[in-house]
Amino acid sequence: MSDSPSAADPQRWNVPSIDGSDGPSYLTAGRLQELQKEAYDEAFEKGKAAGEKAGEDIIALRAERLNQLLHALCEPFEELDESVETQLVELAMVVVKQLFRRELRLEPTHIIGVVREAIQMLPIASRTVQVHLHPDDAALIRDTLSPAEGEPAWTIVEDPLSSRGGCRVTTDNSQIDASAESRLAAVINKIMGDDRG
Repeated sequence: MSDSPSAADPQRWNVPSIDGSDGPSYLTAGRLQELQKEAYDEAFEKGKAAGEKAGEDIIALRAERLNQLLHALCEPFEELDESVETQLVELAMVVVKQLFRRELRLEPTHIIGVVREAIQMLPIASRTVQVHLHPDDAALIRDTLSPAEGEPAWTIVEDPLSSRGGCRVTTDNSQIDASAESRLAAVINKIMGDDRG
């Protein structure tokens, strides 16, 4: 007798369980619901992670943009500060010039002190001293001032290109610029506290 079952031998048929407890199973409503929940949870977690990443990227981008906007807003104020400072300096210089000219117009005898100071700045052994003055100032100096004791002798040279209220003293070896412009520049530099001219 052979060991192989014949077609006539009956075999036991096992009814498959529908709950999937004994090997391959059929999808039941419960199992289908579990698989759906697992898929949903997995998709939810992936979507949540992707959403958080996208949100972080958007926030970082917007923060950078806000930072750029804030810097851009500050720049006009810095430029405005520089502009206001420049305009204030220019205004101060205009005011000083106007006061200087007004003082010269009201008190033309200031030229006497200017000439005296410029001559005293010369070395003692100076020769051929010439005082270059505006013709109106030259007339005033001729009438009111002559070389003081100890000063070198000097002559007046009328210079129509010189501005009123100042002079230029020259010798063979040196020159003193006491023109109204150079004195005004010195006053402005002193007011501004720097070397602007």
